[in-house]
Amino acid sequence: MASYSVSLKRSVLKDLEPLPAPDRARIMERIGALADDPRPYGCEKLSALERYRIRVADYRIVYAIEDAELTVWVARVGHRRDVDRRQRHHPRPL
Repeated sequence: MASYSVSLKRSVLKDLEPLPAPDRARIMERIGALADDPRPYGCEKLSALERYRIRVADYRIVYAIEDAELTVWVARVGHRRDVDRRQRHHPRPL
């Protein structure tokens, strides 16, 4: 399988700033792993959007996959209570 490039929206960096360092490190490790497997075990396809969501402890990573360009775009990172609620009611455009 070819390796994907992983890109982060600028807002993702802001999402990561307030998180505790150990959680931030685990999230960044999981984001990096998307390059080798953009649809890992446990990922969930978001029904109304062309996006996926993976869980890292109490946090969620929301991202889109462009298979033709071998690119993963990380759109949002946050606590599950915030990300899950926002994705249902107000999805952010990529």
